Order: sequence, then structure tokens, then C-alpha cells
Amino acid sequence: MTVTYREVVQQPSVWREAAAMLAARSDEVAAFLKPVLTQPDLRIVLTGAGTSAFVGEVLAPALARKLKRRVEAIATTDIVSNPREMFAEDVPTLLVSFARSGDSPESVAATELAATCLRSVHQLVITCNADGRLAREHRAAASSLVLLMPSATNDRGFAMTSSFTSMLFTAWLVLVPDEDIQLTDQLATAAEQVLTRADDLAPYADRRYERIVYLGSGALGGLARESALKLLELTAGKVISYFDTPLGFRHGPKAVLGERTLAVVYLSNDPYTRQYDEDIAAELRTAIGPENVLVIDGQSSDGAWHVDGVDAVDDALLALPYVVIAQLLALRFSVALGRTPDNPFPDGEVNRVVQGVSIHPLEP
Repeated sequence: MTVTYREVVQQPSVWREAAAMLAARSDEVAAFLKPVLTQPDLRIVLTGAGTSAFVGEVLAPALARKLKRRVEAIATTDIVSNPREMFAEDVPTLLVSFARSGDSPESVAATELAATCLRSVHQLVITCNADGRLAREHRAAASSLVLLMPSATNDRGFAMTSSFTSMLFTAWLVLVPDEDIQLTDQLATAAEQVLTRADDLAPYADRRYERIVYLGSGALGGLARESALKLLELTAGKVISYFDTPLGFRHGPKAVLGERTLAVVYLSNDPYTRQYDEDIAAELRTAIGPENVLVIDGQSSDGAWHVDGVDAVDDALLALPYVVIAQLLALRFSVALGRTPDNPFPDGEVNRVVQGVSIHPLEP
């Protein structure tokens, strides 16, 4: 059994642990966030690099709707390279940083640039590594709050799995604190049900697809991007992956379809949005055959992989059990290709914590 597989399987338990850890600090979290969130012109920026950035891409659309304010997902890589553009508007800002290790060069640099460019910025750091530079530098800062995930989420495998989902779930619980208290168990139980069906993915890996396309709308668009990256990482680029929205896919990117293409469509729980998701699923079944289209649904539609018990949750949370399917699929493909999922790049072409980045000073 690989480390990566164990880290995928542990997700329901670490979500429960993360929720319990957050509950134990609820008064401290409320004292930090309440005065920040009452600012009418507050801008919330969700940031991270790679998979950590995709946490923000999943959350931003749903949080904007829930909080009825501006919430944006901006990668640390964009902040570091273009800070004046990313922070062009000098308004009160809550910068929410997601990081597995907190040791990527851009992680701390992005928080420092925010403090340089903005007159009023509060920093919420959500990380899996208590010893990472990001956690260390913000732990004692007056305008910062560091929330640590369960230690097991500091994934030892190459690809981020439980770190991604735990940070996502924690951020939701922090920023939408009035959610149903049964939510944690509901999502964990749904993911446990997904894990019991892992063998259902074997036929897809056996077909040796050359390309996989992931499609999702709104919050599930960020999930599509994370799913594509997970497959690309764990197969060391041997299977080409692509992501898009159901509507955007028709505007040229549909050309990626071929005889050995698998399409994965994430159906939204929103009744309006899912109409577009169902349209593209039907179109793809006609174009490349139903056996080459994997539709994942939290409700019930014909021919879809149905995830039980999540028919009424927000799409940002629907991403949690959905991504477990994507992680298992990437693992299946990795093993089928003879790769080592825990270290798909043994020669070090790509690293678990990014290397080779120089942070240049920002001139006045």
C-alpha cells in the first residue's frame, strides 16, 4: 500500500479531526474574524500555489454568494510576480493563505507583499505544517491567525490529497460558521462510501486513455483544475489532462477529444447550473461514447456515479467527496502505467516543495 493511497483513505477521519480542532478554537477564531468581516468594503483574497491555489478557486464563487461580498482566488505565484496589479486597490483585505508545507518561496513572499502594498491587511494562514516558515512567521503577528490542520494532513506523498481537502473544509467552516453541525459527518460518510467503490475505477485505467478531460461549473471548475493536475502529477505527465467549464469547452477546447479520451463531468447541485452540466454530458456521450464519459453526481441522474448523502450541500463542499474519486482515478492510472505514486519524478524534475524560485525585492 502506498503512502499516497493511505493519505487518500484517511480523509474522512482527518476532516472530523480538523472540525474538532477548529471547534476547540472557536472563540479565538471569532475574536479575530468578527471585526474584520464587519468592514463593509472588505476584500477577501484566497491564495496558495498549485493545489493550494485551487482550494481558493473552489471556495471563492460559493463564499462570494454566501457572504455577499467580494471574494477572489489569486495564486501566490501571481501575487509575487505582479503584486501591484493584484493589490492595485488599497482597500481593507483579508488574505487567506493555504499551504501544505508553508515552505514554498512564494508562500511567505505573498504575505509580505500584501503588507507592503496595502495599508490594512489581516492574514489568515491555514497550513498543514506547524514547522513551516509561513506558520512560524505569522504565529505571533498581531494581525495574523494561524490555523493548523491535523498533522497527518502534511502529506508525505508527492501529491497533495488530504491537505487539499482539509484546508478547503476548514476554510469553509471558518468563513461560513453558521453551517449545520451535522455537515462534517455528512461529508465524511459520503467520502467513505466513495472509497468502498474504488474498484469501480479499474476499467478506466485498464483502457489506457491518452487524454482525460475534467469539466465543472462554478466551484466545480476549480475542482476540475485540481483533478487534472492530480492526474498529470501522479502519471508524471504520461497521460495528458485538461480542464474547462462545460460551456467554455465548446469554444475551441473541444478539439482535444479523440478516440482515446476520457471525459469526466462533475454535475452541480444547483438546479440552474446542472442543466448546462447535463447538456455537455449528453453531448459527450454522443461524441465519444457513453463508456468514455464518467459523470459524477450528488443527486441522481441516469448513468452517473452517484455520491450518496450530499444532494443538498453547496458545490464547494460537493467537491470534497468528488475529489476523492479524482484522486483514486489518478492513483489507478499511475499504477497501471508502472509509475510510483509516492514519487512519480524519481529524478527530481518536479519536487514536492517547489525549488529554484528566487524572490526579487519590490522597488518603491
